[in-house]
Amino acid sequence: MKFEELSPAERLIAEPAVLNLRTLNNTCDMAADGTVLAIAEILAVEQARELTRTILQASIDAQVDSVEKQVRPPAPANAD
Repeated sequence: MKFEELSPAERLIAEPAVLNLRTLNNTCDMAADGTVLAIAEILAVEQARELTRTILQASIDAQVDSVEKQVRPPAPANAD
């Protein structure tokens, strides 16, 4: 998969996923011994929830746009 070939919607998901991984790795590097797994799990779950919300919102927005294009009558021309 090449990043350049991703659609704008796919990039919206890919970019935060990469940033999440970087943040997770940095957080684990700074965590005290014996706490890495617990901290990583908490952070990963929070990140996954936010990414899931982003994915759902992007999908819903695309569906709404698609439906609106199908049912929206053309705007009347102004006589002014």
